[in-house]
Amino acid sequence: MFQNQKLLYSILLKSAGDTITELAKDPKFLGAQTGVTTVLHTWGQNLSFHPHVHCIVPGGGLSNDGLRFIRSSKKFFLPVRVISRKFRGKFLYYLKEAFKNGDIKLFNDTAELGHGFNFLNFIDSLYQTDWVVYCKKPFKSPWHVVNYLGRYTHRVAISNSRIVDFDGTTVTFRWKDYRDNNKVKLMTLKAEEFVRRFLLHVLPSGFTKIRHYGILSSRNIGTKLALCVILAGVRPIVPKIVKHVYTCPVCGGIMVFSGLIGNAYAGP
Repeated sequence: MFQNQKLLYSILLKSAGDTITELAKDPKFLGAQTGVTTVLHTWGQNLSFHPHVHCIVPGGGLSNDGLRFIRSSKKFFLPVRVISRKFRGKFLYYLKEAFKNGDIKLFNDTAELGHGFNFLNFIDSLYQTDWVVYCKKPFKSPWHVVNYLGRYTHRVAISNSRIVDFDGTTVTFRWKDYRDNNKVKLMTLKAEEFVRRFLLHVLPSGFTKIRHYGILSSRNIGTKLALCVILAGVRPIVPKIVKHVYTCPVCGGIMVFSGLIGNAYAGP
């Protein structure tokens, strides 16, 4: 994956989005057209290379006939085991197609995979492994969704608050060991190794790491998503805007308040 980042990161995101939207349409589960916002992460707590996707999914969707909004159960959305198998199948299918099309580049330690049937045998072996999918409980409110997005969208690898010390030679930082009951521990690395690990997570130039699928995709926001809001009987929260006119202290010109972006004012 590290040797084919742009291609395989895209496959990872598409596999996650397609898995949820396709399973949700099945009447056995939700029977509705739902949406997914996917966010790519490439790191673990200790800055290791660990590509994975965080997904935010609405608690329901537009019925397949487009006439009703179907709410998911408060305790159940889609079965995790089914998601896991579907996701595995999706990713490995796209991976195999990319290899057949000659899009996969293999060199150095992975060059041997390109010989004969080695790559196809490698893919077959991955079908024998259980892939990990984890579903969290629903968020309590829109504020919690925004708070979650704020933590997971634009942070890269490690936040400054986790760095405890730098003595000119080594860097010490906090990390959570999920294999040891989520205990918070300290890790000390030589500065060069810390930088090496950090640079593993610099994405290819221009890569879009946040992508939207289903009713949350840009082409459906004004149609299917808007219809969901109406059918669900949800009143959109429109912030109260007070018109203000300001005089620029530099040039004396007039500045007019233009609007709100989230909870932040856009204006002078």
